[in-house]
Amino acid sequence: MKMSNWSLPYTFDFDNREVKFGIKGKGEPLILVHGTPWSSFNYRHLIERLSNHYKVYYFDLLGYGESDKRDADVSLGIQNVLLNALIEHWQLDSPLIVGHDFGGTTALRSHILNKQCFKKIVLIDPVAISPWGSPFFKHIEKHESVFAGVPDYIHLAIVEAYIKTAAFQNLDKETLNGILAPWTGEHGKSAFYRQIAQASSRFTDEFQTRFTEVTSPILILWGEEDQWIPSDQAYLLQNKIAGSTLYTVPNSGHLVIEEEPDVLAREIRKFFSAF
Repeated sequence: MKMSNWSLPYTFDFDNREVKFGIKGKGEPLILVHGTPWSSFNYRHLIERLSNHYKVYYFDLLGYGESDKRDADVSLGIQNVLLNALIEHWQLDSPLIVGHDFGGTTALRSHILNKQCFKKIVLIDPVAISPWGSPFFKHIEKHESVFAGVPDYIHLAIVEAYIKTAAFQNLDKETLNGILAPWTGEHGKSAFYRQIAQASSRFTDEFQTRFTEVTSPILILWGEEDQWIPSDQAYLLQNKIAGSTLYTVPNSGHLVIEEEPDVLAREIRKFFSAF
């Protein structure tokens, strides 16, 4: 799938807010949940590989991609509510789920806090252990309106420099353009800083002592060169979730879904097909 062809065909009304989603393939239902500052676009490689074996459901979180970017709640506190509403809308029973970054947080919040049943859960470089949040996040939280008011060319330079730090391998121009596209224009620029300003460790604090309530088998995948959330966190998370499996991916960073989709697809399929 090329960036120029990327568009989500379906719309779900969530409390009068438009959420865009897509469905591809046939078979057992599998939900993909993206993180920040990403969108479903960054799952395009995995969608292509996994839709040959599963019916893949993918969407843009509130405030991201093609979904509603109005000035409203786009925090982690609303995204698991949205996920549960989509699962009900799609009429799915115990689907498989994959969550990257904030998508992993959303899957865990849905499962632990809302008791949503998933057959199996894959967490890819998830934001799962408090505290977290870079100095960049904290600076934007204090000065959101200032950042939202910078000229467009400065804004794009900030976002591009920021997302490049998530990858260990070089990102090609098409990938960079696909990541940047939702954050351009008046609404996109404000939305970028809004979702960062609303990020807070309190949303992971809510399940920090409740990992024993995880009832689904869990696979943790982690880019070994992740500079955003170092791979040491992967081992900490594995120790907190009894029975979980960990696989670290060489030569990849936090944006491993772009860098090593073949490796991820192989490990995900192996995990899902195992008894």
